[in-house]
Parts: sequence; C-alpha cells; structure tokens
Amino acid sequence: MSADNGLDNAATRRAELAKTMPRFEQTFPELTVQEIERLRGFGELRSYRDGEQLFATGKPGPGMFVILSGQVAITQRDGLGRVTPVIDQGPGQFLAEIAQLSGRVALVDGHAEGDVEVILIPPERLRALLIAEAELGERIMRALILRRVNLIQGGAGGPVMIGPPQSAATARLQSFLTRNGFPHHLIDPATDHDAAELIARYSPQPSDLPLVVVSDGSVLRNPSETELAHAIGMIGGPRGEKIYDVAIVGCGPAGLATAVYGASEGLSVTVLDSRAFGGQAGASARIENYFGFPTGITGLALTARAFNQAQKFGAEIMIPVSVTALDCERKNGAFVLSLDCGDEVRARSIVVASGARYRRPDIDRLKDFEGRGVWYWASPIEARLCAGQEVALVGGGNSAGQAAVFLSGHVKKVRMIIRGGGLAASMSRYLIERIEATPNIELMFNTEITALDGGAETGLERITWKSRLSAEQTTAEIRNMFLFVGADPATGWLDGCGVTLDRAGFVVTGAQSEQNAGRMVSQLETSVPGVYAVGDVRSGSVKRVGGAIGEGAQVVAALHGFLSDTLKPAS
Repeated sequence: MSADNGLDNAATRRAELAKTMPRFEQTFPELTVQEIERLRGFGELRSYRDGEQLFATGKPGPGMFVILSGQVAITQRDGLGRVTPVIDQGPGQFLAEIAQLSGRVALVDGHAEGDVEVILIPPERLRALLIAEAELGERIMRALILRRVNLIQGGAGGPVMIGPPQSAATARLQSFLTRNGFPHHLIDPATDHDAAELIARYSPQPSDLPLVVVSDGSVLRNPSETELAHAIGMIGGPRGEKIYDVAIVGCGPAGLATAVYGASEGLSVTVLDSRAFGGQAGASARIENYFGFPTGITGLALTARAFNQAQKFGAEIMIPVSVTALDCERKNGAFVLSLDCGDEVRARSIVVASGARYRRPDIDRLKDFEGRGVWYWASPIEARLCAGQEVALVGGGNSAGQAAVFLSGHVKKVRMIIRGGGLAASMSRYLIERIEATPNIELMFNTEITALDGGAETGLERITWKSRLSAEQTTAEIRNMFLFVGADPATGWLDGCGVTLDRAGFVVTGAQSEQNAGRMVSQLETSVPGVYAVGDVRSGSVKRVGGAIGEGAQVVAALHGFLSDTLKPAS
C-alpha cells in the first residue's frame, strides 16, 4: 500500500469515527505548527521505523507523543488476542490518555505505519506543560480525560471478565474497576463462543468465576481487588526511600482536596486508599445540593475530576493499599506509615482523611451475605443485579435517600426501613419530598431488620423485620438489601500512635485535644504535631461533601506552617 493510500484510509476512518463519537474534535484535536513549537522544549525527538511499537497495552506508558511526521495506528487488544482498530493519528496530533500523567500502564497499543518522527514528553514534563501552557494545557487535559471516558464506555484496553452477568462476584470486581475509572469488558460464556471455550479449558468451579483475562493473556480465578490491581498494573507503589512532604491517608473528597491544593502549591504529596478514589461520596448516585451544580452530579463524576486534577499537579496516588499503622516517632524527621503489603511510606507530615464506613448492624449472618445480596452502596452495577425485584434499603440519611431514589428507577419496589419515626432530622427536605412523591418507595418507620436467610451458593434469599412499636414480625422474599445506617470512623490504624480519639473513635483536633492545651495549634491539628485530620474522620466535622473539601483546602496552610517552622521541605 502506498503512503498516499494509507493517509486516505486514515482520513476515512477518522471521518467515520467523528460521526459516531460525541465531542470528537475535543477528544482528538490537531495542534498548529506554532503550538507544536511551544511543546518542543518539554520533550525530545524520537524516530520509529515502520511497524515499530511506540507503546503496548499493559506496559507503563513513556508519556505523550506529539507526531511530527508519519502515521501511528492505535488499536485495542484484549487478553483473548482480539485486536480492534481505534484510530489512526498523524502529524499535528498527540498520543496519550490520562494514565500518562503518572506513568501508569497503557490501555491500547500504538505502532508506526511507515517511518514516524515524534516529540516524546515524559510524565513529569507533561505535568509541567499542563501548568506552564494554560490554554494549550486545558485542551490537552480535556482530550486526555475524554479519551479515558471513551475507553471506559467501550471497555477497551482493560481486563476481560468471563462469568455470569448476574453474579455477585462479578459485580464486586466490576464495581471496583468502575469506581477506579479503569476500563473493562464483561462477556457471558452462555452467549460468547470464545468465552465458552476458555471456560471449558480452565474447568472452573462456580467459586472460581468470574475468570479475569488480563492483557498478557494470564487468567485469574475470581481474584481479590488487590490481586486484580497488581495484575493490571493499576497500583502505583511507594518509590524507594523517598520522603514526601505530606502523606494523605484516604482518597475521599477531603483527601483529594488536600492533594489538589497541596500539590498545586509545590508540596510533594502521596495519597493512599484501600479501595477507590471518592470514598462514600464517590458511590453517591447523585449529589444535588453541592455548590455550583444546580442539576446535580454523580459522586463518581465529581470525585473523578478531583482525582485527575490531583495527578495533573503531581500527586502520587496509591490504590488499593491499606495503611495498618502510623509510627509518630519521626525517624530521620519523617513519620512512617506501614502498609498491609509489608512496605512503608515516609512523610514529614500526615493528613488523616480515612473517613468513616457504613455501620454493620448486629444481625446474624450479615457477613455471610456481604457482596452476595447485602450492599453498602448502590451503583448501576448493583441496580442491574436486582432489576425488576423488590429490595430493602435500611437507613434514613441523605445517602440512603439518594440511593432509594436511584434504585426506584430500576426495581419493582423499594422498602425503605427506618428505625426512627421520621426523616426530617437526618435528611434534606428536597430528598424527602422526592421520596414521598415516588410511588414505588414504601417508607417503613419504627422498623428494624431482625434476621437474614439464604444459602451458601444462592446468597441472600429472604429478610425478616419487626416493628419497634409491637411484637409483629414479617418475612419477605427479598434477595438484595442496601445498608446506609450511620458510620463508624476508619481509625483502627491509629491505635497506639498517640493521636487522641473521642469516645466514638473520631479524631480529636485543635483546642478540643487536652494535649494541645496552652499552645497555638491549627483547628485541624491532632494531639501529635504534624498530624492533621480532615473530613468525616474528624470529631465535630459536619459530615458533608462541601465541608470535607473545605477542610482539605484549609489544612494546606497549616501544613506549610508546620513544614517551614520545624522541618526542611522536600527539594
């Protein structure tokens, strides 16, 4: 094929893609000669021969490529060996998506079609470019985000899950990947020939499903979230003996706000979380009373923007990793965080933003059904599992109200079980009015769950509840129950480190702490100098997304003061 024919075919494919992809021009913009000249100082020239690979699925991406001459074909390749063309890019276009901000693994393949010359901008220089070139950086950042969105919507570049779509184990892994903004693809062995062949080859037991096929072709049997994250290269681990200016434990709204403001002001920042960015807020179906979003926004959309923003400014985010202990002795001027994997993270200051977890009521066999009919969040994945069914939802706060309204659009009926006699004390008025106006939501006041029943293979099958005003008990065939019944602070990892907690286990800060008596301290500083607490984990916080974000921004001033007064900041 001649070079001219190749260019013509690429142009034809782009034109076809533009017809089907919303915001195509923003997703794949073309840079002017002047803009390319402005980018040269951030990278270095590289040349590739015909057929040579620039980047590969599942391997760390080297950064952003700006094409000066030639064509690069972008293709999707899954673990089953199936290759699908995505787009061809030519002179004036750039190759990258949001993972290249932090040097994470590539989600697609790119290879040269003919000889190619590019400017390669590595991740740290790409972040510098986005900040130094405001207008151009905005266009590039928007394209990086839109490309990830398209990969997620198309299931391109991520692991392939093979198993029953209605499986609770499948829902667990899908929820984990979705909450972390990682593309994936689910295929049903009952309808897909390739999947059925793989099932036959591996002869899995029911407990082995879903099988997960990663980009290198290796197959995992119903992996844990951590096993899956390692296999797909999602975890960014600690880097040697590096000492950060601040380590933030918790990647919810408070932790993300601290990361964005701290990293944008020059602090070296790392954020650690055991599950996903966004915390409980990230699982909210819709937040309608957050400032600046009159039509509402999903918790995932709101916190994903902050997650990308933190990476833009250079914050290093480690997910999923669990912090097991904090050593406050400040060895060599640094606090030490111990991780469940055996590694350690060192930092000159600590921000506790680990939030709170939904409380587990004292109900027999509750743990047996967690992830198998008992859920602590309500996303489209869980809604798919119980479509057309009757479900129970326990709780009376805003999160419970948002979940009830969301589920009502997917299920036959929502039984909303509230221990108290009303909603006004714990729920916003707009949510109460919406719930009362929704015909398939039944409010059950002064009621509590007393028993759960089901099988080892089938999961939850029925629940029993009773009125708190009488001895009457009722049992119903309900296979899915959603729990939003208050929150317990996630502070177990602080045991023995000297940080004062209140009776409920929340972190005491500022003048509330007896250890701070007689000295000037930040409102957000704990009983240990250099350790701060923000968001839901802090005693006396307002337990709202807006409040958590405000505290995350506010604590950065205190961090600067502590670092400048007592320690030498990281170079």
